[in-house]
Amino acid sequence: MDEREQVREVYAVSAGRLVAQLYALTGDFGEAQDVVHEAFAKALVRPGQLARADNPEAWLRTVAVNLARSRYRRRAVFDRLVRTGRVDRPEASVPGLSPDRVALVAALQRLPHAVRESIVLHHLADLPVAEIAAVLGCSPSTVKARLVRGRRALSELLGEDDPVVALAPDPEPDPPGVLAAGPSLSEAHHA
Repeated sequence: MDEREQVREVYAVSAGRLVAQLYALTGDFGEAQDVVHEAFAKALVRPGQLARADNPEAWLRTVAVNLARSRYRRRAVFDRLVRTGRVDRPEASVPGLSPDRVALVAALQRLPHAVRESIVLHHLADLPVAEIAAVLGCSPSTVKARLVRGRRALSELLGEDDPVVALAPDPEPDPPGVLAAGPSLSEAHHA
């Protein structure tokens, strides 16, 4: 199989999951799609890098997370204006998401960026703590601390007594590939 065909296959299998994970990270469905597509574009420019990766989806996730981080840094001024109330952030609508999922994504956006990254990568991307530490360039103990802080903050923001319940999936599934990647969030927590 040629390298470009491998990129197409990985796209067919992984793009939906990656968009779901990046949506939870960024809080903006369009931006999540953009960074995932940009990650695949980078793979198409250098298909050999993806072909040499042990786990192509993990390689693409790392590229997409780094792209999202770069965009986040560039958007810092706008976000400060939103926080001070001088500018309103337009509401994003995502067809097919339940109100609980929209509330979860909104709550995730209220977490500090580093904490949100850890929560999304652990509970939505189903990555182990050591892999999250490698992706984010920090220690496993830092990731664990961020996970504890994030679960606690989410439980308060969502009005749940149990942080695991705050991360539990909806009983009604969302459309394929939209925040429904991998095992359920509660299963990922107990893994």
